[in-house]
Amino acid sequence: MKLVECPRDAMQGWTTFIPTTQKTAYLNALLRVGFDTLDFGSFVSPKAIPQLADTAEVLEGLDLSQSGTRLLAIVANLRGAETAAQHPQIRYIGFPLSVSETFQQRNTNKSIAQALDDVARMQELCARTGQEQVVYLSMGFGNPYGDAWSPAVLGEFTQKLDALGVGIVALSDTIGASTPATIAPPFRELSAAFPHIEFGAHLHTTPDTWREKVQAAYEAGCRRFDGALGGYGGCPMATDALTGNMPTERLIEYSQQAGEELPLNREALAEAEALNQQIFAAH
Repeated sequence: MKLVECPRDAMQGWTTFIPTTQKTAYLNALLRVGFDTLDFGSFVSPKAIPQLADTAEVLEGLDLSQSGTRLLAIVANLRGAETAAQHPQIRYIGFPLSVSETFQQRNTNKSIAQALDDVARMQELCARTGQEQVVYLSMGFGNPYGDAWSPAVLGEFTQKLDALGVGIVALSDTIGASTPATIAPPFRELSAAFPHIEFGAHLHTTPDTWREKVQAAYEAGCRRFDGALGGYGGCPMATDALTGNMPTERLIEYSQQAGEELPLNREALAEAEALNQQIFAAH
């Protein structure tokens, strides 16, 4: 089981700017924990995501010398990918491709067809730089716009990504719409149809539904999970009405119960949790 820690997702919607030094210290603490991957920042327009305008500066302050954790950066277009590709310490370049035409336009101001063109060009870029593209199928468990959704639709998208050589595809719950009934069938069917592709789950949850969501994905074959310490995301997990990121603490709990052995440094995890509380309590 692989854990992808996503401080980028936890911080990006925070309205008060978190100082660069504080971000860097927190990320360095997370690097010592032993996560498989750290979704640490994004190369997008600072007007769109002002909280992450300092990603390049933060990257310079990260200490990777004693960490096996791989870095992932999110981009919204080819220009962002080209910027990320200039930093060889970044292993993965992540791109959100929506299965909802409406959301693709809202999120990147492009059509799905145009976004797929970007994916193809980013894949070529990664082939040249030795990096790897991770495609997030956003609105992967349904959408509020009435756009078509089904496991078959996800299969059609995955077929196109497979033809381009994309090796990691993460089904992403953009709005907290996922339920066990919408989680299990896609993972079960996609894993069978594309056994050479690594599928991930980027789930959002309320405090009382996290277990059923993780269990649905895990039992359907998913072994790559995104989470964020404290369950922070666009909104913190303050009430049951909010759907923040899947709390990493809960993923660790589930992995232990499932008999998965994660190579985590518990002391470093405790330090990272303490910093997490300091940051989000102060901002």
